[in-house]
Amino acid sequence: MQARIKHPVMVFPAAMKAMLALSNATADTLPESTRNLIQLRASQINGCAVCLEMHATDMRKAGETDERLFTVAGWRDAPYFTDAERAALALTEATTRIADQADAVPDDIWAEAAEHYDERQLAALVISIAAINTWNRLNAATRAVAGSPGA
Repeated sequence: MQARIKHPVMVFPAAMKAMLALSNATADTLPESTRNLIQLRASQINGCAVCLEMHATDMRKAGETDERLFTVAGWRDAPYFTDAERAALALTEATTRIADQADAVPDDIWAEAAEHYDERQLAALVISIAAINTWNRLNAATRAVAGSPGA
């Protein structure tokens, strides 16, 4: 496997700086475990092996259990997630799959998230979801290879 080109953020260092700033802008607003779950779930949906490897590794280093790591894709049927995490995962799926339904992010999904998160935290969720989706798309377009330098 080989990437099509050098990663775009390596070609444009200002883009790397901007992407890192976006990705880290909300770090103090949401629990690390919630941010990690968002990143892992969006990356699963988008099939981004680079991000899947990176975020699963980060989660394991942060003490995440195998049960939670192994069942993120099936979070609706797994007992390992809090109601707040479930709301964040539902929002992640809807926001990642915006073309899959007429109402990109249905009111019921938003309302459930709003029951668990205040306005600042909701904003952080949306920014975090947007950031990981951008990373996923950069990696998919260039066919970045998991485990390779510069991926």
